[in-house]
Amino acid sequence: MADEVGHLPRGPGRILKATVWSMQGLRAAWLHESSFRLEVYLFVVLAPLGAWLGGNGVERALLIGSMLLVLAVELLNSAIEAVIERYGAEHHELAGRAKDMGSAAVFVLMMNVLLCWGLVLAPRWT
Repeated sequence: MADEVGHLPRGPGRILKATVWSMQGLRAAWLHESSFRLEVYLFVVLAPLGAWLGGNGVERALLIGSMLLVLAVELLNSAIEAVIERYGAEHHELAGRAKDMGSAAVFVLMMNVLLCWGLVLAPRWT
């Protein structure tokens, strides 16, 4: 039963529904976004490497977590692009700006991955 605001109670059923919706989002991204698939492939290869190369929990968290952030922002970027495409394919300056900014956010986090991996691993070889 919903509360006076209309929110469903937080319980196992609600958590299950949220999980199902999240899996639907991941599936949609996998099926429709080649960039997301490429980033997942890279994650599958590099995450075990990061777990192995990380000297402690913090280093492993930096190496693997930085890649998870890329995946999360790629999902947000894909969501932005889907909403913009929903309103039409004709060019609009603000729509183009929003798409470019979403892409830039993914790029910034990719640079963060390089920075994290470099700062964690470079001192071992110098």
